[in-house]
Amino acid sequence: MTDVPKDLRGLDHIDRELLALLERDGRMPNNALAERVGIAPSTCLTRIRRLRDIGAIRGFHADVDPAWIGRPIQAMIAVRIRADAREAIGGFAESLAAIPAVRDVYFVSGSYDFLLHVAAADVDDLRAVITERLSGTRLIAGTETYLIFEHRRGR
Repeated sequence: MTDVPKDLRGLDHIDRELLALLERDGRMPNNALAERVGIAPSTCLTRIRRLRDIGAIRGFHADVDPAWIGRPIQAMIAVRIRADAREAIGGFAESLAAIPAVRDVYFVSGSYDFLLHVAAADVDDLRAVITERLSGTRLIAGTETYLIFEHRRGR
């Protein structure tokens, strides 16, 4: 899990504009970014490196539809940790993220502790994730699975 910055005063309007531009199009070339925010390309590159170093930019990646890589079955799985296992939450989140079918891990509030976005090859693969990788873990008190019929990325 990432730490949320407690003080954003270190980011100015140019940094925030660069982040917004990259969020919309992570492939925008440095010279186009620099032109859009009105700074020199060398300055832009330095700012982008700093934003990566401080964790404001977590990475650059392709948003690939899981169906195109053989994982057409998607689900959100709510996971509740046993009350006596709270001290293991940090390491447990890492182990969840290491499961090949898990695309995202969210530590949340509410009646469950985690939400997992899972992409599976088929229903047997999804069942194996739930029964073998999750329900068989002594730290887990319970799970609830929601199949995803359609996904639209927000702006």
